[in-house]
Amino acid sequence: MRPLPSQPLRGLPVTSISIAQSTPTAAAIAAVVARHYAFGEAGECEFLRRSFNQVYGLRFGDGRRVVARLCAERPRGAPNTIYEAALLRHLRGRGIPVSACLPSAAGEDSVMVLLPEGERALMLFEYLEGDETGDAPEDIHAFGAGLAQLHDAASSYAGPPSRYALDLDYLVSRPLARTLQAPTMTDELRPQFQAIAARLRSRIEEMQGLTQVVCHGDSHGSNNFITADPHGRRVASFFDFDECGPGYLAYELAVYPWSLHPRSVDGQLSEKALDRWKRFLDAYRAVRPVAGQDVQALPAFISARQFWLMGEYAGRIPVWGSQAMPTSWLRRQVKMLTYWEEMTLPN
Repeated sequence: MRPLPSQPLRGLPVTSISIAQSTPTAAAIAAVVARHYAFGEAGECEFLRRSFNQVYGLRFGDGRRVVARLCAERPRGAPNTIYEAALLRHLRGRGIPVSACLPSAAGEDSVMVLLPEGERALMLFEYLEGDETGDAPEDIHAFGAGLAQLHDAASSYAGPPSRYALDLDYLVSRPLARTLQAPTMTDELRPQFQAIAARLRSRIEEMQGLTQVVCHGDSHGSNNFITADPHGRRVASFFDFDECGPGYLAYELAVYPWSLHPRSVDGQLSEKALDRWKRFLDAYRAVRPVAGQDVQALPAFISARQFWLMGEYAGRIPVWGSQAMPTSWLRRQVKMLTYWEEMTLPN
């Protein structure tokens, strides 16, 4: 088979088209890093993950490893790079183990990369060792206690403000609007989603005195690694603060049981999942108290988290395609969210 030509064949028409999102090669990202960061040439660069952003791992000649994140266009707007980097510096200064942002040779928190779809921000972060939070009791305890320590440390943050607040507009209303515009949405389902969202907003707005914290925003147990400290104690190190911002403590805590909950119409948390949730909450409360109203709000924020996720999927349709959220999936979301309105969690 003849290889495809690297240049258009002479005489054939060339059409310019719009690009939703391109995927740079690992070698291309390594070249950008070599140009803008004072680490030298990367001996290895690997494309690690493509989800909301694109993530690359690099290793340099001296053995140093870093993680590069190419920020994708998000439906919320521009990436929150200045706030994220400043918050990570603050947390590191308070002794919280996080994957800190690495500045460029010019001292910038990010560099802009010109791609076919336009400019996108590239950020570099420290590489962390360890494994995701599993079901070992000591690891779940480290996760819960570590998140509480993170919240305590972040309470004194006084740096640049966040572009975004994890409020009900961010979590429910705007994701709902994007979901309603999905090509796979139907006239039958649209008012059902609207009614569920209206009830959820009203339910949360009636709750008094909900605690506000600086949220990690995506702390589901897989955005931290567990390692042993020099004394053999298990410690959680946190990364991927792309969703960080001021918001509800109840939402922050609800992300973990949301991740454990089955995504079936009438699913129930298993005894194993309930045990993991109880251990997590007990570990958090051993470091930092959680008010009763925040605990009572958790089930509602599990639903809010699902609305956030649907909005993210809808916002990625230009890249992932409409069948990332087919009508059958939307129909299941209506049934599941309706069922979740009666959800309770042990505390």
